[in-house]
Amino acid sequence: MTEMAGLQQDPAPSSSRLTRIILRGAGGFLVALGVLGIFLPLLPTTVFLLGAAACFGKSSPGAYEWLTTNRLFGRYLREYREEKGATAGAKLFSISSLWIGIGAAVYFVREMPWAEVLLIAIAMAITVHLLSLRTVHK
Repeated sequence: MTEMAGLQQDPAPSSSRLTRIILRGAGGFLVALGVLGIFLPLLPTTVFLLGAAACFGKSSPGAYEWLTTNRLFGRYLREYREEKGATAGAKLFSISSLWIGIGAAVYFVREMPWAEVLLIAIAMAITVHLLSLRTVHK
């Protein structure tokens, strides 16, 4: 299988103890943000969970295993890792919530044109990526 966003089939932890500690902490923080994103429409969920998987893949095989087999979001991470794709509904929901969130963020940073451009560029890149995923029918 190929490696996507740090979601290795068999991740190998870093050899540095300090690096593992930092990555474990970052992974935990990203999981917390991802869980918040389930309930707060302006926070993405998947991007934080993918980041957490990348961090855990290099720091804690147990945490990586827990995250990718978790009953709430493990399936989505595994399907992403295995390049199975996403349903049309999942794509539509993700893209819609992304642009609603980016629109709200752009509204609040309208005094900083560079931030507006950056947010819109990020949203466009994520949209292209989501649209490029295979559409699966379930």
